[in-house]
Amino acid sequence: MGDKAKEALRQLEGIGPKTAQLLGTMGIHTPADLLRHFPVDYEWFTPPVPIRQAVPGSFLTVRARIDTAPVTHGFGKNAIVSFRIRDESGSLRISYFHAPYIKSSIHKGEEKVFRGRVRDGGSYGLSLDQPEMMEPEAYEALTGSIRPLYSLPKGLSQKRFREAIRQALRSGASWPDLLPADCLEAGMPSGAEALRGIHFPASRSQLEAARSRLVLEEFTAFILRVRLLRQEEGKGENPCPMPVSAPSSQPEQLLPFALTGAQQRALKEIEADLKGEKRMNRLLQGDVGSGKTALALLALLRAVDNGYQGALMAPTEVLAEQHFAKISALLESWKLPVKTVLLTSSVKGTARREALGAIAAGEAGIVIGTHALIQEGVAFHRLGLVITDEQHRFGVRQRSVLAEKGTQPHMLVMSATPIPRTLAIILYGDLDVSVLDERPAGRLPLKNAVVPPSYRENAYRLILREVQKGNRAYIICPLVEEGESLQAENVEDYSRHLQNYFPPEVKVGQLHGRMKAEEKNRIMRAFAAGDVQVLVATTVVEVGVDVPEATVMMIENAERFGLAQLHQLRGRVGRGKDQSYAIFVDGSGKKEKNKRLEVMASTNDGFQIAEEDLKLRGPGDLFGIRQSGDMRFALGDIYQDHALLLKAAELATRVLEKDPALQAAEHSALRELVLQYEPEDMGL
Repeated sequence: MGDKAKEALRQLEGIGPKTAQLLGTMGIHTPADLLRHFPVDYEWFTPPVPIRQAVPGSFLTVRARIDTAPVTHGFGKNAIVSFRIRDESGSLRISYFHAPYIKSSIHKGEEKVFRGRVRDGGSYGLSLDQPEMMEPEAYEALTGSIRPLYSLPKGLSQKRFREAIRQALRSGASWPDLLPADCLEAGMPSGAEALRGIHFPASRSQLEAARSRLVLEEFTAFILRVRLLRQEEGKGENPCPMPVSAPSSQPEQLLPFALTGAQQRALKEIEADLKGEKRMNRLLQGDVGSGKTALALLALLRAVDNGYQGALMAPTEVLAEQHFAKISALLESWKLPVKTVLLTSSVKGTARREALGAIAAGEAGIVIGTHALIQEGVAFHRLGLVITDEQHRFGVRQRSVLAEKGTQPHMLVMSATPIPRTLAIILYGDLDVSVLDERPAGRLPLKNAVVPPSYRENAYRLILREVQKGNRAYIICPLVEEGESLQAENVEDYSRHLQNYFPPEVKVGQLHGRMKAEEKNRIMRAFAAGDVQVLVATTVVEVGVDVPEATVMMIENAERFGLAQLHQLRGRVGRGKDQSYAIFVDGSGKKEKNKRLEVMASTNDGFQIAEEDLKLRGPGDLFGIRQSGDMRFALGDIYQDHALLLKAAELATRVLEKDPALQAAEHSALRELVLQYEPEDMGL
């Protein structure tokens, strides 16, 4: 990045050294960077409506008179100031927390405009908590406008950032168009118009058009990046040929179960890659419990048969430990003399030195670990195969660092995120795709139910019965603690409530992302061992361990999660022989059925769910319901914007047909954007 570009940013009015430093922490160093820090939401200044239109969960703007004098509950900074407002159609309770000073600005009989989220306050009726309060005249001046909201660090105000955006737009009146004009549809805004429209839209239609244009740019740049990587990958021959297949040639005689048809098909594809002319670079995609790990083991054995080492990298220590325990037990039962070692950050001292020595000397045929495998000091003797589990947790750079520890070893990446095949081929364009779309025999299909909060007592009785039979249960909450939101369950309060509800012999644990890694690992080990029977957690468990005794998955506020994430969570149960249950608690309070949750209740097929998601998630929601594990694009969403993704794939094809290396002068701006996109930034 040139000094001139940085200097251009500092020349914007109001961008002094301190502000420039704050922007730098956000990765913003140039006016172009500034304009590509897109809003995360918008304030829509719509005309006020009557109080009678208030619905719990909705955002409301009302113009009303203060009907009662403010009353203060509590003391000091923890005081709650509350009062009622009224218009001709009804009344609402207003509450402000931690703001005792606001009492002096509230006077009975005055008319104000209040904007906020409606909550059902129980005996108090409907209420607005912490609403924005404005003078009617001031609000009238804003009515009809749309104001962008940005994710900003402490010390940088929305007002200052918006002004910087305005100046950047003025300073770059002729921002270069990244996409060739002859590839765009008629009526689509130019790049400069799209940047203005995304930051300061005059209407919703202008905002939607701007967003579509920028999402198309984002998808096209990403697909071009992936295809250029694929071109580079395709140039190399197979440096680690693996034609010999001793034990893995008869997997049905080794494994304690029969391979499904899908597993047999995927195994043939993997083995063909390993002995083929080109280095393997394959995605193995399948639901949780579809048998990916069994194929990983057979591929690792194929590497060992041919004199190579194989590495399996998992995203968590607990999962790595579980893979190690399972694989070691199978190898021992098969009486195969294959040394397997475990390497995680918890392996220290003599055990670590011995593991590193065995890896370096080639004594360890199979190496299982976490990110510790790619750290300095880990040297392989002859690494021929790298497998990454739950692949969306690892980036291309992490995979390539591990690959660099061998002579361009084969790569097999595994994913349990259900993505429709048409999209997977586009998104994972640098990988060949194998799909496991069958469940192993002997596993009963999950019983699913979508229920209101009033069903909880029945669910608790089911959980207690399962625990008394020796099984275990997960309960998922969207929040960690009270205060993050007033309308969703949180882990800390929920776990305390359950511990009091269940008999003392039922141990309730809690797990969330704010806990230290060591504590999270301890809790997951206790749950797997049965020392904790009920685990209350956030979505941190979606990439968890295999606990065959887990038979109940209860998800609170299920309406807040995306379909892919719900399916991923549900996959934590049903991995044993006992009947398992998935309970989706719809806390929205709406009488009409939630279509997404009904999809979850109707099928256990992750790929069918992904296809249904495409149908349900149209362009009506500007930001969509983000799915865990999805590509982390700045604006785009592969489900909501799948039509744009398909267009981007076509556009990328046309560009590369004309300019295979993206070296033409007309594509210079596009190439710059393409090279900025690191695939791991989007979850690949």
